[in-house]
Amino acid sequence: MLPKKTKYAIKALILLAREYKEQRPLKISKIAEAERIPRKFLEAIMVQLRNEGIVESKMGPTGGYTLLKHPEEVMLSTIIRSTGGPIALLPCVSLNFYERCDECVHEETCGLRDVVLEVREASIKILSKTSLADIIKRENKLIKKHNLQ
Repeated sequence: MLPKKTKYAIKALILLAREYKEQRPLKISKIAEAERIPRKFLEAIMVQLRNEGIVESKMGPTGGYTLLKHPEEVMLSTIIRSTGGPIALLPCVSLNFYERCDECVHEETCGLRDVVLEVREASIKILSKTSLADIIKRENKLIKKHNLQ
């Protein structure tokens, strides 16, 4: 399951991606209100995304946040890792957050680990090729499909 921090980061970045062509900075208050994200939590997330080089911020009355890269270049795997979320379901198969499972006697013969390793590989493959632009295309398609325009 994705942590709230990661879900909020993705939602905020999708909003920024929708505004990418205009390069108009969005204020934190507008993002928080539009995506129903607690402002203080969003502020911390945006600082982290800025430190990771995903967004930039400008101060002042016309300031706010913008994406540093084109939405087609910002992959979900990068966002998940930037916000501290592991992609793997178990720590023993995590690339960045590896930990041996306490209850496991022999990691190399664990059937559950073997299955979850396959899930991790499939997840990484999908998340590494899915960009913010792809998410927006999917949302637009779903809006049309459900006649929500």
